[in-house]
Amino acid sequence: MDMTIGDFLLRRLQELGIRHLFGVPGDYNLTLLEQVEVMPDLRFIGNCNELNAAYAADGYARAQGFGAVLTTYGVGDLSALNGIAGAYAERVPVVMISGMPPLHAIIDRALMHHTLADGNYDNIMVAVRQFTVAQARITVENAAQEIDRVLQTCLRERRPVYLQLPSDLAYLHIEVPDTPLQLCEARSEPGQLQHVVAQLRERLAKASHPVVLVDIDVERFGLTDQVLELIERLELPFANLPPAKAMLPETHHLFLGTYAGAGSAPAVREAIEQADCVLSIGARFTDVSTALFSQKFQDGALIQLQPYAASMAKVHYNAVSMRQVLETLVQQPPLMQAAPRQVPPFSGPAAFRALPEHPLSQLRFWQRIAHLIRGDELIIAESGTSSAGLNGLRMPRGVTYLTQPIWGSIGYTLPALLGTLLAQPQRRQMLFIGDGSLQMTVQELSTILAHDLKPIIFLINNDGYTIERLILGENSSYNDINPWRYAQLPKVLDTRERARHFTVHTEDQLEVALIEAEACDTLVFIEVVMERMDAPESLKRFARLFAEFDYGLPALSQPTLAH
Repeated sequence: MDMTIGDFLLRRLQELGIRHLFGVPGDYNLTLLEQVEVMPDLRFIGNCNELNAAYAADGYARAQGFGAVLTTYGVGDLSALNGIAGAYAERVPVVMISGMPPLHAIIDRALMHHTLADGNYDNIMVAVRQFTVAQARITVENAAQEIDRVLQTCLRERRPVYLQLPSDLAYLHIEVPDTPLQLCEARSEPGQLQHVVAQLRERLAKASHPVVLVDIDVERFGLTDQVLELIERLELPFANLPPAKAMLPETHHLFLGTYAGAGSAPAVREAIEQADCVLSIGARFTDVSTALFSQKFQDGALIQLQPYAASMAKVHYNAVSMRQVLETLVQQPPLMQAAPRQVPPFSGPAAFRALPEHPLSQLRFWQRIAHLIRGDELIIAESGTSSAGLNGLRMPRGVTYLTQPIWGSIGYTLPALLGTLLAQPQRRQMLFIGDGSLQMTVQELSTILAHDLKPIIFLINNDGYTIERLILGENSSYNDINPWRYAQLPKVLDTRERARHFTVHTEDQLEVALIEAEACDTLVFIEVVMERMDAPESLKRFARLFAEFDYGLPALSQPTLAH
């Protein structure tokens, strides 16, 4: 099949399910954008900057499977790199495409703009290579092979990849395969697979109190259905690590709760740490997930399944696929084992009645939000008070919960919301974000309005960086931000009346805003004003632990740090 390089690349993106390409136009990527313009099923979404574009592509990928961001060489690449690094840390498959100077300029080492003017065209590749799992500079000779290789690696690893496309190549014709992109994951070595499955069945059959512990890689690799089938087939109580919140039904009769080491509810901690067999699936025991590595398991109890490896009893298997292990396990005859320990049934959120003229507090606000969230919604939480408040709620079945707990880049969630809205426009979507975080990436509210998207945005206005104040510097100026008229932002960032906005200080004011939010068919922006140091109790405990871990008790006792 004869096709231009640009058209072939865009065709491959569409075969990954990508229908929106995020980015910022620049003179080195305009030829590819011209090709996007004439494609009926692929739409370019112009962002306010490349960092926001990378965040949006990340959110899109989490909701849809894959995302793509288009930058221009040098300035655009490095601007987007923080978002790409976050996708790498959180295992999100994003394709980063950079429009480069023309190939003849690269060969001649010409001193072009958007470069360091030293003739070096390898430095950007070297920088981006640290945060991607495959890279290529496209040429006429390698285009068909390298595009497929890089995209297949993106699928296999569920992490970002990077393609450089010189500006004078997009319209050149090459021979390309007429078959779709071959999407296949690595397979297990048969002997290792058979041994791991046999060992797992034996361990589960002998266990008196087995449990399952899941993390977000289960969702990244599309294995939630298989894990839930295994849990129900074997009647195994299960818990999730914090990044996997709401990945499996939190109202399920076998759901124990969220396990975070010493940060867990006592009943959850006891169930996991006293289990004689803990089947962990896709788990990464990070500091945030474990309340600073406070996880504990009975000797020899922990079994770990990773995407392409497994370990049990200090024996490692490096050629097994998590998908194949799960699929093989659920096909086996049911195990004879002791009855699972009883999991208390979930009775739903406690009753709530708004108190007239009563100032809003974190505790009461999240109790009210528990009644607002219903099934099949997509909820996005910024790190800090928003994620801490929502982590304390049980989500209804069907809710998708999105946050960035590992990379934790401030301001990530507003551009990510743009991505999820375009990926799944049929769902009601709600964002919870703090005032400090919003100021980082507020420009992308303009893009959300430009495309007439209709989320509900809760701006938690607690006068600065409360999570940082809880760790250190409660009254220090570096945790202050300039106050804005936040509720006016939809009007400032759009010339048409496509949003409703509210500022609420009391519980009854919040009720009025929520009633209108349910009724109107526009973007709704609700500024929720609370006290500066008011925060969920879990966040206060988290902050104390991190203060001690990061700075040490002697440092915190110094007068200059104790104020």
